[in-house]
Amino acid sequence: MLKCIPASQVIVGMYIHKIDGAWMEHGFWKSHFLLRHTDDLQRLQDSSVQGVWIDTLKGCDVAPAAPAVLKLAPVVAKPREVLTRHEMKVEVARAVKLCAVAKRAVITMFGELRMGRAVEPTQVTQLVDDISQSLLRHPHALISLARLKTANEYTYMHSVAVCGLMIALARQLGLSPDFIQEAGLAGLFHDVGKMAVTESILSKPGALTALEFASVRLHPVQGLDMLRHCPHISALVLDVCWHHHEKCDGSGYPHGLVQNQISLFAQMGAVCDVYDAITSERPYKQGWGPAEAIQKMAEWKGHFDERVFQAFVRCMGIYPVGTLVRLESGRIGVVIEQTSMSLLMPTVKVFFSARSRLPISQVVVNLAKQPDKIVARENAEEWGFKHVDELWSGLPHPKGSYFD
Repeated sequence: MLKCIPASQVIVGMYIHKIDGAWMEHGFWKSHFLLRHTDDLQRLQDSSVQGVWIDTLKGCDVAPAAPAVLKLAPVVAKPREVLTRHEMKVEVARAVKLCAVAKRAVITMFGELRMGRAVEPTQVTQLVDDISQSLLRHPHALISLARLKTANEYTYMHSVAVCGLMIALARQLGLSPDFIQEAGLAGLFHDVGKMAVTESILSKPGALTALEFASVRLHPVQGLDMLRHCPHISALVLDVCWHHHEKCDGSGYPHGLVQNQISLFAQMGAVCDVYDAITSERPYKQGWGPAEAIQKMAEWKGHFDERVFQAFVRCMGIYPVGTLVRLESGRIGVVIEQTSMSLLMPTVKVFFSARSRLPISQVVVNLAKQPDKIVARENAEEWGFKHVDELWSGLPHPKGSYFD
């Protein structure tokens, strides 16, 4: 029997059939589940959720002495928000919360797939849509933020980051809204096969042995095996999972496909996967800066489809958000925004003088409108700069992860 009760009356042991309210208000991945843990109960009651539907045939009922069941009026869906371009710092603050929810969702989703269970299509679609809406409000906030993941959360946040990158790239390529959604789904699921790889291999701080690397190379096929049992997962998504490690010159895996044999979506997945991987902190190395990563990828001839890679560069910029640069004036700053006029003229927040080697007043410089230009990329470690990401994100440096 289904009952709608106030969230304050929920107890451990109840079977949650439905939670009223927007998914972002509570962050529970499943729409129906047995409430087993007090931590989950506390999270529900700390949220803004008012009503919960329970199934008394599958779990506990309201205690007899409890107040009468509250009859909530049907929730009327609000029209989709009219999206306008938000300031970077405003969207970054929203993206922190979204990434935290997305991280928990991906952990749960991948766990379900590892156990041979299908994931719920409604929740997956909602997650991808929330990420897509964030990119519409600001195209670089969530993508730049997701790059700041720690090594021990890489597997899950990598999926969130590649989801966002795939959506942004699909828009840059002019794909239809349906294909943009599919691109996001493909990014979210592309590395699910890593769940079948031993954790000690994934987190190994040194070089992998030949046997260990062979185990890692199996993850596209293992991911395909996990996803093919989900009826709502399209062939496009399966293809990206299977072939995002193929290279145009035929040196990739698992099938050694050449350029004309690799689908557009798999070519997109290859670019997005590599970019996020090489800019992220890993157990065995520090990530490259975003601009250095773009340059390195451009030098790998035969790796990526040229048209797809060029679209990716137009999407991210030659100097992506977070790049540390030196200007012709001798000032050092961090890229905080792209401009529509030129990939070479982003907006930079300057904070240090390379000539005097002293801090200067922080000033925002739009290079498309002011007589200065970038003459070099810089390395934060070489200058002794700490927490440079605070300058573009507006967020204090956390003790652990931004997404806990």
